[in-house]
Amino acid sequence: MKKILSNKINLQVLYEDNHIIIVNKRAGDIVQGDKTGDKPLSEIVKDYIKDKYNKPGNVYLGVVHRLDRPTTGVVLFSKTSKALPRLNALFAEKKANKTYWAIIKNAPENPQDTLINWLKKNPKNNKSTAYPKEIKDSKKAILHYKILKALDNYFLLEIELETGRHHQIRCQLSTIGSPIKGDLKYGFDRSNKDASISLHARRLEFIHPVSKDTIDVSAPLPNDPIWNACEDKKDS
Repeated sequence: MKKILSNKINLQVLYEDNHIIIVNKRAGDIVQGDKTGDKPLSEIVKDYIKDKYNKPGNVYLGVVHRLDRPTTGVVLFSKTSKALPRLNALFAEKKANKTYWAIIKNAPENPQDTLINWLKKNPKNNKSTAYPKEIKDSKKAILHYKILKALDNYFLLEIELETGRHHQIRCQLSTIGSPIKGDLKYGFDRSNKDASISLHARRLEFIHPVSKDTIDVSAPLPNDPIWNACEDKKDS
């Protein structure tokens, strides 16, 4: 994996071809513009493409999926209008395999398990609540986790998402008493120094919408002492 620099930004590109580009999102970046007015990752990637290829005028870039602002890891964008609806269909049909890593302090009761809840989002505080049974306006949420490693004071979890709900991993792990390190919103007792949470979109695997090749990309971990303690697992 190499860092590709433009004259404006430091952007880590994990994969790129004529139709798609995959980058390693930094904590604090928003994927798409919002009410904060902060420059989103989508615009940073456009700047990179414009600079690399000396493109005049506007650059096309389609947002395929999102990550929460304090998280890090794999984000996929479409570079062509031909690829975007095909990628959207892949995600809608759950044909894109997403793997996350999370650092938690409290080990779950079971080292490996499937969590099933119904999540309801409260737009006023931008937070989801998990329920054991379906209630009005709730959505079913399913994830699978396993403990990959016991660290000195924490545990490293690997999570496979079966559904993609608002704050799903954060909410469901909090519900079993294992909030993610730094995630004050979902019950961790203190923040990380950089305002991140220790949730990383580690890997994304899918069939290329045009070439039909299998694309399997992993994002390097953030440069942080606790993440660095997980490094011997980085190729697992």
